Amino acid sequence: MTDTDPPNWDFKDRDIAILCELSNDPQLSSRELTDVLESEYEIDVSHVTVSESIRRMRNEGVFREAIIPNEEYYIFALFEFKFNTENFADGWRAAMEHIREDKHTLFFFLSDGEYQWKTVMMFRGREQVSRWIHDCYTEHGDVIANIRNSAVHNVLKFRTDPEIYEDLREESDEA
Repeated sequence: MTDTDPPNWDFKDRDIAILCELSNDPQLSSRELTDVLESEYEIDVSHVTVSESIRRMRNEGVFREAIIPNEEYYIFALFEFKFNTENFADGWRAAMEHIREDKHTLFFFLSDGEYQWKTVMMFRGREQVSRWIHDCYTEHGDVIANIRNSAVHNVLKFRTDPEIYEDLREESDEA
């Protein structure tokens, strides 16, 4: 499995329940998960089976683990990048890699429309945001026509709801 290969996984009810519970509390041990699976889902398995299932799903790329700091330590900003098409072919890769690999980048994605690269970034303060934009234009201004940035205030939700995994169960039942 590489980072570019999609996961190849046949979801069992046990796997979906494990993902739901880990979304609720990522710190649960396999022994604690075993108890929850039995009491909440009527799934009777050993903690060794739970541990192995987690390991195999992680290795296959079914889920990713990341350390995300508490939002009280950082300010978040949404950056949207518009391209200078005249110089895009020559410099897009260096610009993309610079943004993707930057320590401030939490989430980087492509979209349609005028501003086709978007990032959610974390900074310690507003001055750091301004410095980052200045440095990015200095290094990649021939590729980037405009950076539109928005301060993200009052992060109200920053987690995965366990219920999202129920969609996997529905898809498995339909197949």
